[in-house]
Amino acid sequence: MSADTGRQGVGQESERDTKQDVKRDTKQDVKRDTKHDTKVKLLEGALRTLAEQGIAKTSARSIAATAGVNQALVFYHFGSVDELLAAACHHGAEQRVARYRSRLEGIGSLAELLAFGRDMHVKEREAGQVAFLGQLLAAAQTQPRLALATAAGLRLWTDEIEKVLGRVLEGSPVAEFTDTVGLARAVSASFVGIELYEGVDEEGAACAFDALDQLAVLAAVFDELGPLAQRAIRHRLRRTARS
Repeated sequence: MSADTGRQGVGQESERDTKQDVKRDTKQDVKRDTKHDTKVKLLEGALRTLAEQGIAKTSARSIAATAGVNQALVFYHFGSVDELLAAACHHGAEQRVARYRSRLEGIGSLAELLAFGRDMHVKEREAGQVAFLGQLLAAAQTQPRLALATAAGLRLWTDEIEKVLGRVLEGSPVAEFTDTVGLARAVSASFVGIELYEGVDEEGAACAFDALDQLAVLAAVFDELGPLAQRAIRHRLRRTARS
């Protein structure tokens, strides 16, 4: 065999190996994509099942039927229904927060934050998210794993609200005497409570939103006061805090 023939054979083998490597990598990529798509279907199927059928009827079978996949895949990808629901809770919260993040970043006042809360509440209720949250909170009372996942999901919202409050209260007399972290959790808890409360008393929920609006007006009045008045308020608040 000539040197040229030998080189040609090596070149052909190298090209063949490269094609096999590409083919193998492509199959692996497709497999990974398929696995990811199935997991997303299960996560979203769990969210829809919980919102539409309630926790009592949420099972591997019902979730798989909603997702359009074999129920064995619930256990293959997540191990158990509880693990799937916990992952779905975090997945859903991430999706909702990402959807509203740009708007949250543009909020410049407490009044705008509350207006955003009202608007988001209407949209989330229409999308079935309020019903889902109610079912999830009910289930979390007796299932520790779901309680941790629910708390983690709510924390994603709380962290975003904390950023907004830190920004809109900066320089205000209220900021010096307000625990922003605690206030963010209070705001989150208020919105969660109002969402659930509305299911049994729609008028009462509207009154609660109106009361929050009045607080926003009060905060705006403080911000509009002159330097002398703001110093007087700060002095009074410091005296109250020390007593």
